[in-house]
Amino acid sequence: MYKHLLIATDGSELAGKAVEQGFALAKAVNAKVTILTVTEPWGMDAPAEVAIVYPVEEYERAAAANARKILDDASAAGMKLQIACQTVHVKDQYPAEAIVETASTHGCDLIVMASHGHRGLMRLVLGSQAHRVVTQSTTSVLICR
Repeated sequence: MYKHLLIATDGSELAGKAVEQGFALAKAVNAKVTILTVTEPWGMDAPAEVAIVYPVEEYERAAAANARKILDDASAAGMKLQIACQTVHVKDQYPAEAIVETASTHGCDLIVMASHGHRGLMRLVLGSQAHRVVTQSTTSVLICR
């Protein structure tokens, strides 16, 4: 069965459910776990006013602190289930690409992630990271709702 799961999370409540399901599966099949969170690039097309109020250095500090909290929380959830996990923070990349790349470089055989389930115009406007992962990855993907 599966030997190494990559569980992707953005720290949201919905992603938390995917983390729980990923850990339950890992425990059931005795698989290793890598937890991933991704920080998107700071918007270079942001208006000058935004750049002055929120400079890139401040964004990077806040993003690193947020990623640390997300990974610490997920790791603690794994520890409660006696599942040791590796944590990875990928900076300055878009989530789908980072998830696919991390699964490949870490030798994961299953990606576990949530989908917000946007449809229609919302999906067109917001995009679907889950859809992009499914279509770009050669690794199997479990989408949790």
